[in-house]
Amino acid sequence: MSAAAPNHGWIPFFQAPAQRAPLPALSRYESQKRRDWKAFVEYLKKHRPQLGLSRCTGVHVLEFLDYQFGNTKLHRRNCPFWGNPPDPPSPCSCSCPLDQAWSSLDGVVGRLRVAFEENGGQPETNPFSARVVRLYLRDLRDAQAKARGNAYTF
Repeated sequence: MSAAAPNHGWIPFFQAPAQRAPLPALSRYESQKRRDWKAFVEYLKKHRPQLGLSRCTGVHVLEFLDYQFGNTKLHRRNCPFWGNPPDPPSPCSCSCPLDQAWSSLDGVVGRLRVAFEENGGQPETNPFSARVVRLYLRDLRDAQAKARGNAYTF
């Protein structure tokens, strides 16, 4: 005979939750890194032809950055706002292209560089460390600094 009370086919209204160890809260950096990695993997799945991580290059990283981002005005040299942002700051009505701020893209690339290796990629084949990506970020940083009227000097 069983010591347990008979169930009679009914399900209790309140059931004690299973005991699980609480997951540690992710840091802001870890959350951003996971979000960026998921977005990149989704980009690879949608890429035509479909692209595996092992075949990904720096050019694909630049395509992803263009696909995922692009909301900061980057004034051209012939724009009246070149080097002279509107005062007070306001949305411009010029036709200059939109681009993501350099500092944001630099952060995304840095997080994805780490995530690539955490997900089995080899450091020597890391597309986020590719020369073309580094040059793109450097050129973007310099162009945005000039468009704001100041230049980075290193």
